[in-house]
Amino acid sequence: MPSIDVVIELSYEACLAHYTGQVAQVQTRSLDGRRVVFPAEALRRVVTRDGVHGRFRLTFTEAGRFCAIQRLGVS
Repeated sequence: MPSIDVVIELSYEACLAHYTGQVAQVQTRSLDGRRVVFPAEALRRVVTRDGVHGRFRLTFTEAGRFCAIQRLGVS
């Protein structure tokens, strides 16, 4: 499955907007500069009381649908 590494820096307050459904998608940049969009509900798997901070690997199907998010480390 294709994957892409991204840096996500979101405060807890920003995550609440995603968590409550006010924002449906997250938009960020990959480490190599590509624009990446994925479902906001994925943040539920990695949010802490400080928000979401660090490097993550996003995995997608061959058709480009989001599958998984994995923490790689703190940026």
